[in-house]
Amino acid sequence: MFAIVAISGKQYKVAKGDVLLVDRLSEKEGETITLGDVFLLTDGAKTKVGKPKVAGVTVKAKVLGHEKGEKIDVRRFKSKVRYRKSVGFRPQYTRLEIVSIG
Repeated sequence: MFAIVAISGKQYKVAKGDVLLVDRLSEKEGETITLGDVFLLTDGAKTKVGKPKVAGVTVKAKVLGHEKGEKIDVRRFKSKVRYRKSVGFRPQYTRLEIVSIG
């Protein structure tokens, strides 16, 4: 059984027991959150497609922790004018474990 859910404006394919790395959420570590934006639900034999969401279906996930991603370097360069700029940042992520679908 798997579902397609929206978390922070992005869509993810999830199944029970999956661990996801999503954009940082405001919930604290150890909390259980309910994801109500389920667009598709399938159990192998039967598939429900939402218009736009599947009614009455929620996905529960547990917040495992917050972490930083790998550093991303952004460089700008213009030739012949000696313009060079370098900026780096590390994106913030939240690790989720899918507890139940239903």
